[in-house]
Amino acid sequence: MREWWLLVGLLCIPLLAVYLHIPPPQLSPALLTWRSAGAFFTFRSNNIFYRETYGAVGSSDVVILLHGFPTSSLDWYKIWEPLNRRFNRVIALDFLGFGFSDKPRPHRYSIFEQASVVEALVSHLGLTEQRVNLLSHDYGDTVALELLYRSDHNRTGHLTINSLCLSNGGIFPETHHPRFLQKLLKDSSFLSPVLTLHGIPFLHVISLPPCLSVHMIYGPLDPVNPHPQFIFLYQKLVQRSTVSVLDEHISHYPQLEDPTGFLNAYFSFINAF
Repeated sequence: MREWWLLVGLLCIPLLAVYLHIPPPQLSPALLTWRSAGAFFTFRSNNIFYRETYGAVGSSDVVILLHGFPTSSLDWYKIWEPLNRRFNRVIALDFLGFGFSDKPRPHRYSIFEQASVVEALVSHLGLTEQRVNLLSHDYGDTVALELLYRSDHNRTGHLTINSLCLSNGGIFPETHHPRFLQKLLKDSSFLSPVLTLHGIPFLHVISLPPCLSVHMIYGPLDPVNPHPQFIFLYQKLVQRSTVSVLDEHISHYPQLEDPTGFLNAYFSFINAF
């Protein structure tokens, strides 16, 4: 058995070498449009892509969108315009190593660094004193929990969080079942440190600040965080959070699979306080 895996490994080495030297494919018109509508800022000598739009007049509400693994800020494109009509500023970024942001290697990626990227973006946009609403998905849920922890413990540079809405994130080791592609990317030599989903104690979620509103939007057909185990555990451990379970055919990407249902759930939550 060991010899078989060794042979596979030897065959993969030249294939990986070829892959790393293949030029990236041309961007689709949708991706070109998305990139042209965004901008970059510098975080520790790396260029980080973000997109920001101004929307609702007379409102000061800000929402920051945190995408999942292994995707990008484009995950939010189907709900961007409705969010723009509700919030004064809608902001999304590509985490370091994702989307249009730089992908340094070798590099030890971590949830903690990604949280610092978000804090740096907030500072760059002059929102340090602004109460912000976080809307996250998958990997972004874990980054959001680290930001919540820093806020609750008054860490330097922390965000002032008004509300937190999670969606289909692998926040419980015992109910998290990543797909083959996620495992493959996680275990690759230059991306393995990125998916440190369980490096942050769930205490960050349980110890909710007294006045913070928290919500979970959940697609129950999710193979990564299966129903009903995930949602039962979430409701047991995070009793102060409200929950929206979408239609039974909605899976791991609810904001893409059911943007209307996702928005209805989010607006019901955000407009309730």
